[in-house]
Amino acid sequence: MMKHAFCRPLAGLLIVAASGAVHGQIYKCTTPAGSVEYTDVNRGKHCKAMELPGVVVAAPPKHVAPAAPASGNRLGTAPALVPGEFPRVDAAQQRARDADRRGILEEELRAEQQKLAEQRKAYNNGEPERQGDERNYAKYLERVAGMRDSISRTEKNIDALKREIANIR
Repeated sequence: MMKHAFCRPLAGLLIVAASGAVHGQIYKCTTPAGSVEYTDVNRGKHCKAMELPGVVVAAPPKHVAPAAPASGNRLGTAPALVPGEFPRVDAAQQRARDADRRGILEEELRAEQQKLAEQRKAYNNGEPERQGDERNYAKYLERVAGMRDSISRTEKNIDALKREIANIR
């Protein structure tokens, strides 16, 4: 019994070791009861850092303090920084991209509106025709509820597409 309790953490450790880069240090800790635990948290004098051959231990990420707000900025947020090598797009090319985007969104909107019209026709004001495999009334009600949910989702998609189109310059 004790032999198997030791094998599980060891197997987990071997999987972590074989998987490549580990994001942090692994510690072998002995609890006051005498059992051995493997963890990524150093819990004091009963824990020893393990050196795993062939495993690269990455340093934990350093947290960077947020940038101070710009002095002339009324909103109190720092202006967006653009890297020096970030590709810039001229106004004509941006207008062309916006026009393409608008066309795609309008096409999606037409497709969703057509889908909604078909769904509403099939829904028939909450009383769609029963299908041959719906001898059980509960099965029919389940299909009607699914149709109602589908109509609601399509209406939300249409609203989102209209908002997106309105946001294009």
